[in-house]
Amino acid sequence: MAFRSILFTDPDFALPAEPPPFFGDLYLGKIVDSITGGWKNYDLAPFYYLPLKDLDAIAYRQEVMRDITDAGLMKSLNDFTNQMRTMRQYLEEARKAEIYNYAKERRFLGAAEVYVGAVEVLQDRLRSAELQSRGLRGFNEYLTEYVSSSPFQIFRSESRKLISDLSSVRYGVLLDRGRVTVRPFSNEIDYSAAVEATFEKFRREGTGKYGLESIRWDGMNHIEAQIEDRVALMYPEIFEALDKFASTHADFFDEAVARFDREIQFYISYLTFVEKFRRSGLSFCQPEVSSTSKEVSAREAFDVALADKLMGEGSSVVPNDLFLAGRERIFVVSGPNQGGKTTFARMFGQMHYLASLGCHVPGKEARLFLFDRLFTHFEQEENITNLRGKLQDDLVRIHQILESATSSSLLIMNEMFSSTTLKDALYLSRKIMTRISSLGVIGVWVTFLDELASLNEKTVSVVSGVDPANPAVRTFKVERRPANGLAYALVIAQKHRVTYELIKERINP
Repeated sequence: MAFRSILFTDPDFALPAEPPPFFGDLYLGKIVDSITGGWKNYDLAPFYYLPLKDLDAIAYRQEVMRDITDAGLMKSLNDFTNQMRTMRQYLEEARKAEIYNYAKERRFLGAAEVYVGAVEVLQDRLRSAELQSRGLRGFNEYLTEYVSSSPFQIFRSESRKLISDLSSVRYGVLLDRGRVTVRPFSNEIDYSAAVEATFEKFRREGTGKYGLESIRWDGMNHIEAQIEDRVALMYPEIFEALDKFASTHADFFDEAVARFDREIQFYISYLTFVEKFRRSGLSFCQPEVSSTSKEVSAREAFDVALADKLMGEGSSVVPNDLFLAGRERIFVVSGPNQGGKTTFARMFGQMHYLASLGCHVPGKEARLFLFDRLFTHFEQEENITNLRGKLQDDLVRIHQILESATSSSLLIMNEMFSSTTLKDALYLSRKIMTRISSLGVIGVWVTFLDELASLNEKTVSVVSGVDPANPAVRTFKVERRPANGLAYALVIAQKHRVTYELIKERINP
């Protein structure tokens, strides 16, 4: 039984406690919070902090994602995990009943009963499913061997016999002026049957059923515990067997099954998250990921965090296409403020990061690059504690990035050098772009410097669009075309009433 993980091909991994430093800039923290919000008990966020560095490891997860998109298999997995939640609830209730030994042990037996049933049902359903992924096939083989193993068979047999024996326990309780007497059952009248018979004539056909599938146990008081202690004296063999079962099988939850129960939530939570976008008409796809080709592309992609927010507000989402071909490496994004430039940059980073997790990415189709490290440089407020001005801080941060980046890195930069003169900003930006080009990294640079877009053959100019009929209206479409800034200069001139026509009107009223 060699199965170890449904998430990792190499089970010797260590999950980071904190997210990567670029999470805030790319709004990945908001995305992960949305994905894991309904799964807080599983502590899934650390799985999203650890990108994969190997194409086979990504393919391993993609295979599982494809299998789980089958509605029947997804239901089977959800049924299993719901049963595991019930089992953990019973174990927690057993822990809280610690001072009442038999109550604790009976709740423990209930947890064991749920666990056995859940494992057996899942094993049966996986066996009949058409599994294609290495991960689920491996777990299915493990589960088949585990269920047929002697320890599990003994555990199942003992738990079911105990449940049967306990269900055969009968006793009577006599209440008389504050005195409680527990005695053997002597075929007393079953008043519940008598009451039902009395009211049978009032029964109506077609009435609904008002039962509860699961009744939450609220614990036991000291009187009930004393009654139970005396019942145990009447059935010593059964309750001794209950004691032995609880001590012998204290750690019945198999380690691999427990890990599967947690790790499978990574897939279930993500696909559940994706489904709400699809219901709104937005597409997610399984990307093609390469560690060699930097010719990346995507069709109808979008910023996941922004789309999540807009859907909640009932607003529409504008998707965008992108591609880098040949020697192209860097998107240089220019255009008016509030036109979607930063959104495009975040989208590019989000897509690559989600792909590195083996997840679906926003868009109808995508071809992406497997990076070794992801760097972001977004504007930050001046930090008085480091005794550096904003320009110096920009330079220190980008220097650190360039010292660490390799040709396989991904770089997302947003609006640098806004605190200096245009001449100095252009000089510094050209120096940095030249260094980036020599490294061969791929990425996005959002800038107000149109000149950077045509610096060399590795830069690609993309411009956030405006309505041709009214340049003040943003389309939020980012298009490949030369940057000239004229449309945006016109918008500013109109805003301040200094266009030729408006000036002429004031001169000649």
